[in-house]
Amino acid sequence: MTVVAPVFGLIGMGFLAARTRLVTERSGDGLAEYVFALAIPFLLFRTIVEADLPDALPWAYWAAYFIGVFAAWTSATVLARRLLGRSEAEGVIFGFAAGQANTVMVGVPLILKAVGEAAAAPLVLLLAIHLPVTMTVATLLFEGSALRPQERSGRRALLRVVRSIATHPILIGIGLGLLVRQTGLQPVGAAKTVVDLMAASAAPCSLIAMGIALDRYGIRGEWRAALAISVLKLVLHPLLVYVLARYVFALPPVWAAVGLLFAACPSGINVYLFATRMRTGEAVASAAVSLSTGLAVVTVSAWLVFLGAAR
Repeated sequence: MTVVAPVFGLIGMGFLAARTRLVTERSGDGLAEYVFALAIPFLLFRTIVEADLPDALPWAYWAAYFIGVFAAWTSATVLARRLLGRSEAEGVIFGFAAGQANTVMVGVPLILKAVGEAAAAPLVLLLAIHLPVTMTVATLLFEGSALRPQERSGRRALLRVVRSIATHPILIGIGLGLLVRQTGLQPVGAAKTVVDLMAASAAPCSLIAMGIALDRYGIRGEWRAALAISVLKLVLHPLLVYVLARYVFALPPVWAAVGLLFAACPSGINVYLFATRMRTGEAVASAAVSLSTGLAVVTVSAWLVFLGAAR
Protein backbone atom coordinates (compact mmCIF):
# COMPACT_ATOMS: atom_id res chain seq x y z
CA MET A 1 0.00 0.00 0.00
CA THR A 2 2.89 2.37 0.70
CA VAL A 3 3.97 2.00 -2.94
CA VAL A 4 0.65 2.95 -4.55
CA ALA A 5 -0.45 5.50 -1.91
CA PRO A 6 1.54 8.37 -3.49
CA VAL A 7 0.01 7.49 -6.87
CA PHE A 8 -3.51 7.73 -5.47
CA GLY A 9 -2.56 10.85 -3.52
CA LEU A 10 -1.52 12.77 -6.62
CA ILE A 11 -4.46 11.51 -8.68
CA GLY A 12 -6.78 12.48 -5.81
CA MET A 13 -5.21 15.91 -5.59
CA GLY A 14 -5.94 16.55 -9.25
CA PHE A 15 -9.46 15.16 -8.89
CA LEU A 16 -10.29 17.35 -5.89
CA ALA A 17 -8.77 20.42 -7.50
CA ALA A 18 -11.02 19.92 -10.53
CA ARG A 19 -14.11 18.99 -8.47
CA THR A 20 -13.80 22.13 -6.33
CA ARG A 21 -13.13 24.21 -9.46
CA LEU A 22 -9.72 25.22 -8.17
CA VAL A 23 -8.50 24.35 -11.66
CA THR A 24 -10.35 24.00 -14.95
CA GLU A 25 -10.56 21.12 -17.43
CA ARG A 26 -8.54 23.24 -19.81
CA SER A 27 -5.67 23.35 -17.31
CA GLY A 28 -5.72 19.55 -17.18
CA ASP A 29 -5.44 19.36 -20.96
CA GLY A 30 -2.56 21.83 -20.89
CA LEU A 31 -0.77 19.91 -18.15
CA ALA A 32 -1.16 16.62 -20.03
CA GLU A 33 0.17 18.25 -23.19
CA TYR A 34 3.18 19.61 -21.31
CA VAL A 35 4.02 16.20 -19.87
CA PHE A 36 3.66 14.43 -23.22
CA ALA A 37 5.52 17.02 -25.31
CA LEU A 38 8.30 17.95 -22.87
CA ALA A 39 8.57 16.12 -19.53
CA ILE A 40 8.28 12.53 -20.81
CA PRO A 41 10.75 13.11 -23.67
CA PHE A 42 13.26 14.48 -21.14
CA LEU A 43 12.62 11.50 -18.85
CA LEU A 44 13.22 9.05 -21.70
CA PHE A 45 16.31 10.96 -22.81
CA ARG A 46 17.81 10.74 -19.32
CA THR A 47 16.88 7.08 -18.90
CA ILE A 48 18.53 6.06 -22.17
CA VAL A 49 21.64 8.19 -21.63
CA GLU A 50 22.25 7.03 -18.06
CA ALA A 51 21.19 3.36 -18.36
CA ASP A 52 23.97 0.96 -17.41
CA LEU A 53 23.63 -1.72 -20.07
CA PRO A 54 25.93 -4.77 -20.26
CA ASP A 55 27.98 -5.60 -23.35
CA ALA A 56 25.94 -8.77 -24.00
CA LEU A 57 22.30 -7.75 -24.33
CA PRO A 58 19.76 -10.09 -22.65
CA TRP A 59 17.63 -10.99 -25.67
CA ALA A 60 15.98 -13.97 -23.94
CA TYR A 61 14.96 -11.76 -21.00
CA TRP A 62 13.51 -9.10 -23.28
CA ALA A 63 11.77 -11.76 -25.35
CA ALA A 64 10.08 -13.22 -22.27
CA TYR A 65 8.81 -9.80 -21.26
CA PHE A 66 7.69 -8.50 -24.64
CA ILE A 67 5.99 -11.72 -25.70
CA GLY A 68 3.85 -11.13 -22.62
CA VAL A 69 3.27 -7.54 -23.73
CA PHE A 70 2.24 -8.74 -27.19
CA ALA A 71 -0.24 -11.26 -25.76
CA ALA A 72 -1.89 -8.77 -23.39
CA TRP A 73 -1.89 -6.01 -26.01
CA THR A 74 -3.40 -8.21 -28.72
CA SER A 75 -6.04 -9.61 -26.37
CA ALA A 76 -7.14 -6.12 -25.34
CA THR A 77 -7.29 -4.96 -28.95
CA VAL A 78 -9.43 -7.94 -29.94
CA LEU A 79 -11.68 -7.26 -26.95
CA ALA A 80 -12.15 -3.65 -28.01
CA ARG A 81 -12.79 -4.40 -31.68
CA ARG A 82 -14.74 -7.68 -31.62
CA LEU A 83 -16.64 -7.62 -28.33
CA LEU A 84 -17.10 -3.93 -27.58
CA GLY A 85 -17.36 -2.63 -31.12
CA ARG A 86 -14.78 0.13 -30.66
CA SER A 87 -12.90 1.82 -33.48
CA GLU A 88 -9.50 0.66 -34.66
CA ALA A 89 -7.90 3.76 -33.16
CA GLU A 90 -9.51 3.12 -29.76
CA GLY A 91 -8.38 -0.48 -30.01
CA VAL A 92 -4.81 0.86 -29.93
CA ILE A 93 -5.57 2.62 -26.65
CA PHE A 94 -6.99 -0.62 -25.18
CA GLY A 95 -3.89 -2.53 -26.24
CA PHE A 96 -1.51 0.13 -24.96
CA ALA A 97 -3.29 0.14 -21.58
CA ALA A 98 -2.94 -3.64 -21.26
CA GLY A 99 0.71 -3.73 -22.32
CA GLN A 100 2.33 -0.64 -20.80
CA ALA A 101 3.21 -0.60 -17.09
CA ASN A 102 3.53 2.14 -14.47
CA THR A 103 7.23 1.65 -13.81
CA VAL A 104 8.34 5.02 -12.42
CA MET A 105 5.79 5.43 -9.63
CA VAL A 106 5.11 1.77 -8.81
CA GLY A 107 7.58 -0.58 -10.49
CA VAL A 108 10.93 0.77 -9.32
CA PRO A 109 10.20 1.12 -5.57
CA LEU A 110 8.18 -2.10 -5.51
CA ILE A 111 10.83 -4.27 -7.20
CA LEU A 112 13.80 -2.88 -5.31
CA LYS A 113 12.00 -3.34 -2.00
CA ALA A 114 10.74 -6.85 -2.78
CA VAL A 115 13.81 -8.34 -4.48
CA GLY A 116 16.68 -6.23 -3.15
CA GLU A 117 19.91 -5.03 -4.74
CA ALA A 118 20.07 -8.09 -6.99
CA ALA A 119 17.13 -6.61 -8.91
CA ALA A 120 19.08 -3.55 -10.08
CA ALA A 121 20.56 -4.99 -13.28
CA PRO A 122 17.44 -6.72 -14.68
CA LEU A 123 15.31 -3.73 -13.61
CA VAL A 124 17.46 -1.20 -15.49
CA LEU A 125 17.54 -3.44 -18.56
CA LEU A 126 13.74 -3.30 -18.76
CA LEU A 127 13.45 0.37 -17.83
CA ALA A 128 15.82 1.34 -20.62
CA ILE A 129 13.64 -0.08 -23.40
CA HIS A 130 10.14 -0.56 -21.96
CA LEU A 131 8.60 2.86 -22.63
CA PRO A 132 10.56 3.53 -25.84
CA VAL A 133 9.35 0.25 -27.35
CA THR A 134 5.72 0.47 -26.23
CA MET A 135 5.36 4.16 -27.12
CA THR A 136 6.88 3.64 -30.56
CA VAL A 137 4.58 0.70 -31.29
CA ALA A 138 1.51 2.61 -30.07
CA THR A 139 2.41 5.59 -32.27
CA LEU A 140 2.90 3.48 -35.38
CA LEU A 141 -0.31 1.51 -34.79
CA PHE A 142 -2.32 4.67 -34.19
CA GLU A 143 -0.96 6.35 -37.31
CA GLY A 144 -1.80 3.21 -39.27
CA SER A 145 -5.35 3.21 -37.92
CA ALA A 146 -5.80 6.80 -39.10
CA LEU A 147 -5.17 5.82 -42.72
CA ARG A 148 -8.05 4.88 -44.95
CA PRO A 149 -7.87 1.32 -46.35
CA GLN A 150 -6.80 2.54 -49.79
CA GLU A 151 -3.96 4.55 -48.21
CA ARG A 152 -2.34 1.72 -46.26
CA SER A 153 0.15 0.78 -48.90
CA GLY A 154 2.40 2.79 -51.09
CA ARG A 155 4.30 6.02 -50.83
CA ARG A 156 1.59 8.09 -49.14
CA ALA A 157 1.31 5.75 -46.16
CA LEU A 158 5.08 5.58 -45.79
CA LEU A 159 5.44 9.38 -45.89
CA ARG A 160 2.75 9.83 -43.26
CA VAL A 161 4.36 7.36 -40.87
CA VAL A 162 7.82 8.86 -41.41
CA ARG A 163 6.48 12.37 -40.81
CA SER A 164 4.75 11.21 -37.61
CA ILE A 165 7.95 9.62 -36.31
CA ALA A 166 10.09 12.66 -37.20
CA THR A 167 7.80 15.09 -35.37
CA HIS A 168 6.68 12.94 -32.43
CA PRO A 169 8.06 14.42 -29.16
CA ILE A 170 8.42 11.05 -27.44
CA LEU A 171 10.33 9.55 -30.35
CA ILE A 172 12.49 12.67 -30.64
CA GLY A 173 13.46 12.24 -26.99
CA ILE A 174 14.31 8.58 -27.60
CA GLY A 175 16.32 9.41 -30.73
CA LEU A 176 18.31 12.14 -29.03
CA GLY A 177 19.01 9.85 -26.10
CA LEU A 178 20.37 7.15 -28.39
CA LEU A 179 22.46 9.71 -30.27
CA VAL A 180 23.96 11.19 -27.11
CA ARG A 181 24.62 7.72 -25.73
CA GLN A 182 26.52 6.73 -28.86
CA THR A 183 28.59 9.92 -28.97
CA GLY A 184 29.28 9.97 -25.24
CA LEU A 185 28.53 13.70 -25.03
CA GLN A 186 26.35 13.55 -21.93
CA PRO A 187 24.88 16.76 -20.49
CA VAL A 188 26.81 18.22 -17.55
CA GLY A 189 26.47 21.20 -15.25
CA ALA A 190 23.49 23.45 -15.94
CA ALA A 191 22.36 21.31 -18.88
CA LYS A 192 22.15 18.22 -16.67
CA THR A 193 20.22 20.18 -14.05
CA VAL A 194 17.66 21.20 -16.68
CA VAL A 195 17.31 17.59 -17.86
CA ASP A 196 16.90 16.30 -14.29
CA LEU A 197 14.29 18.94 -13.37
CA MET A 198 12.24 18.31 -16.50
CA ALA A 199 12.41 14.53 -16.04
CA ALA A 200 11.44 14.80 -12.37
CA SER A 201 8.29 16.76 -13.27
CA ALA A 202 6.89 13.97 -15.47
CA ALA A 203 5.41 11.67 -12.83
CA PRO A 204 3.66 14.16 -10.50
CA CYS A 205 2.34 16.38 -13.31
CA SER A 206 0.97 13.44 -15.28
CA LEU A 207 -0.82 11.96 -12.25
CA ILE A 208 -2.41 15.29 -11.35
CA ALA A 209 -3.51 15.70 -14.98
CA MET A 210 -5.14 12.28 -14.83
CA GLY A 211 -6.95 13.20 -11.63
CA ILE A 212 -8.40 16.23 -13.40
CA ALA A 213 -9.47 13.92 -16.24
CA LEU A 214 -11.20 11.57 -13.79
CA ASP A 215 -13.42 14.42 -12.68
CA ARG A 216 -14.39 14.95 -16.31
CA TYR A 217 -14.86 11.35 -17.46
CA GLY A 218 -15.43 9.35 -14.28
CA ILE A 219 -14.97 5.59 -14.19
CA ARG A 220 -18.50 4.19 -14.14
CA GLY A 221 -19.11 4.53 -17.86
CA GLU A 222 -16.03 2.46 -18.70
CA TRP A 223 -15.73 0.16 -15.69
CA ARG A 224 -16.31 -3.07 -17.67
CA ALA A 225 -13.64 -2.21 -20.22
CA ALA A 226 -11.30 -1.01 -17.46
CA LEU A 227 -11.83 -4.24 -15.49
CA ALA A 228 -11.05 -6.39 -18.54
CA ILE A 229 -7.90 -4.39 -19.26
CA SER A 230 -6.88 -4.66 -15.59
CA VAL A 231 -7.19 -8.46 -15.64
CA LEU A 232 -5.03 -8.67 -18.75
CA LYS A 233 -2.46 -6.27 -17.30
CA LEU A 234 -2.30 -7.55 -13.72
CA VAL A 235 -2.82 -11.29 -14.22
CA LEU A 236 -2.22 -12.50 -17.79
CA HIS A 237 0.84 -10.39 -18.54
CA PRO A 238 2.89 -11.28 -15.42
CA LEU A 239 1.87 -14.94 -15.61
CA LEU A 240 3.11 -15.26 -19.19
CA VAL A 241 6.33 -13.43 -18.42
CA TYR A 242 7.13 -15.70 -15.48
CA VAL A 243 6.35 -18.92 -17.36
CA LEU A 244 8.46 -17.85 -20.33
CA ALA A 245 11.34 -16.59 -18.17
CA ARG A 246 11.56 -19.63 -15.89
CA TYR A 247 10.43 -22.56 -18.02
CA VAL A 248 11.07 -21.57 -21.64
CA PHE A 249 14.21 -19.41 -21.47
CA ALA A 250 15.46 -20.86 -18.14
CA LEU A 251 16.46 -17.47 -16.72
CA PRO A 252 17.74 -17.10 -13.13
CA PRO A 253 15.01 -16.82 -10.45
CA VAL A 254 15.85 -13.18 -9.67
CA TRP A 255 15.49 -12.17 -13.32
CA ALA A 256 12.19 -14.03 -13.60
CA ALA A 257 10.94 -12.36 -10.42
CA VAL A 258 11.85 -8.88 -11.68
CA GLY A 259 10.16 -9.57 -15.01
CA LEU A 260 7.00 -10.80 -13.27
CA LEU A 261 6.76 -7.82 -10.90
CA PHE A 262 7.51 -5.37 -13.70
CA ALA A 263 4.68 -6.87 -15.74
CA ALA A 264 2.39 -6.95 -12.68
CA CYS A 265 2.47 -3.15 -12.36
CA PRO A 266 -0.79 -1.35 -13.21
CA SER A 267 -1.40 0.43 -16.51
CA GLY A 268 0.99 3.32 -16.96
CA ILE A 269 -0.04 6.97 -16.91
CA ASN A 270 1.47 7.34 -20.39
CA VAL A 271 -1.61 5.55 -21.73
CA TYR A 272 -3.79 8.44 -20.62
CA LEU A 273 -1.30 11.02 -21.89
CA PHE A 274 -1.18 9.26 -25.27
CA ALA A 275 -4.98 9.08 -25.47
CA THR A 276 -5.27 12.77 -24.61
CA ARG A 277 -2.69 13.69 -27.22
CA MET A 278 -4.52 11.68 -29.88
CA ARG A 279 -7.98 12.77 -28.64
CA THR A 280 -9.14 9.14 -28.63
CA GLY A 281 -10.22 6.88 -25.76
CA GLU A 282 -9.47 9.32 -22.95
CA ALA A 283 -12.28 7.94 -20.78
CA VAL A 284 -11.25 4.29 -21.00
CA ALA A 285 -7.58 5.22 -20.56
CA SER A 286 -8.16 7.18 -17.34
CA ALA A 287 -10.51 4.49 -16.02
CA ALA A 288 -8.05 1.67 -16.79
CA VAL A 289 -5.13 3.45 -15.11
CA SER A 290 -7.18 4.26 -12.01
CA LEU A 291 -8.86 0.86 -11.62
CA SER A 292 -5.73 -1.18 -12.33
CA THR A 293 -3.78 0.91 -9.82
CA GLY A 294 -6.37 0.18 -7.13
CA LEU A 295 -6.56 -3.53 -7.93
CA ALA A 296 -2.77 -3.78 -7.98
CA VAL A 297 -2.76 -3.50 -4.19
CA VAL A 298 -4.34 -6.97 -4.12
CA THR A 299 -2.79 -8.59 -7.19
CA VAL A 300 0.78 -7.48 -6.49
CA SER A 301 0.48 -8.81 -2.94
CA ALA A 302 -0.68 -12.14 -4.38
CA TRP A 303 2.26 -12.24 -6.81
CA LEU A 304 4.68 -11.55 -3.97
CA VAL A 305 3.22 -14.50 -2.04
CA PHE A 306 3.56 -16.63 -5.17
CA LEU A 307 7.21 -15.67 -5.62
CA GLY A 308 7.91 -16.51 -2.00
CA ALA A 309 6.33 -19.93 -2.44
CA ALA A 310 8.12 -20.53 -5.74
CA ARG A 311 11.60 -20.11 -4.28
